[in-house]
Amino acid sequence: MKLVRPTLLLDEVKCKKNIRHITEKARKAHVKLRPHFKTHQSHVVGAWFREVGINSCTVSSIKMAAYFARDGWDDITVAFPLNYLEVEEINRLAKVCKLNLCIVSVDALKKLTEKLTQSIHCQIEIDTGYHRTGVDATNYPAIDEIVSFISTHPLLTFKGFLSHAGHSYAARSSSEILKIHMDSVALMKTIGERYRNRFPKLELSVGDTPTCSVATDFGGIDEVRPGNLVFYDLMQRVIGACTSEQIAIAMACPVVAIYPERNEVIVHGGGVHFSKDFLKTEDGTICFGEVVKLTSQGWEQPARPVYVKSLSQEHGILAVPAPEIQKIKIGDVLGILPVHACLTADAMGEYVTLDGKVIEAMTGSA
Repeated sequence: MKLVRPTLLLDEVKCKKNIRHITEKARKAHVKLRPHFKTHQSHVVGAWFREVGINSCTVSSIKMAAYFARDGWDDITVAFPLNYLEVEEINRLAKVCKLNLCIVSVDALKKLTEKLTQSIHCQIEIDTGYHRTGVDATNYPAIDEIVSFISTHPLLTFKGFLSHAGHSYAARSSSEILKIHMDSVALMKTIGERYRNRFPKLELSVGDTPTCSVATDFGGIDEVRPGNLVFYDLMQRVIGACTSEQIAIAMACPVVAIYPERNEVIVHGGGVHFSKDFLKTEDGTICFGEVVKLTSQGWEQPARPVYVKSLSQEHGILAVPAPEIQKIKIGDVLGILPVHACLTADAMGEYVTLDGKVIEAMTGSA
């Protein structure tokens, strides 16, 4: 396989192993797995979930829901606050699939119903500590108002509550992740108990890769929605959610310039390929990606870490120690593990498997 430009490589074996692992974990924990497809955004990768018995999914937009509905997914949760301006698209989509929408305010829901013509299911998003979106877990008047409105409208069905413990990404150990998981689950269970007498079939849904990767106890929860763990990335490794061996994607980047006097190597691979998410290593080094050695079987870790220290639009600047820089030549293709798999995949729009098969994603085929 000849690589001549930035190319997002996908290790199909690792990816399918990650899928099997979370599927088996969910079954053992007796929770429904509704994987978030915003990471891979691909019909092909979605089909790999079908192969292990998964028949419902999560997405992050109405556009993405339509993309997967075209591939036959007929039970889709849009885990993003309702945008009532998309009511026409919502009506069209709700004709062909069971559509579950994420509600954070009664005002948006009232606006939606002014032009809603199809039945939809509603899940109220609960803020369990991330403080991005959602109703505060203790704001029962606001929750009551939304529940009451849903209950009295003929086209709305109250499905339950969902949350995203995104603050788990700030953790730096499995014990910190577990603490966030247990606190978030406790809040969700309390809310569930408050409303379950009125709605005995209500569901509690949680979703983030760190807690779903580390935790084994999901007692009281009905559904989990992890997404990033289909590929994993450097962020997940740093916070303790995965190992290097579980990371299933790597960017292949050609070397275009070498500057030994300043210990820098320039690759074709910048912000438009990786995004500009970064990490700080334990010694304070800024890291936009970590170099791996590409092999015929995939990639392997080098003896000493080499980081991408900065990105511009198309350029990636690597900090390479003197002994290692002598081994690199212009025209070499280096592998780089991304900090954030979701944004990298979205930026690239397609994958190339290790055997050279091109897999399109939504952004590449739209």
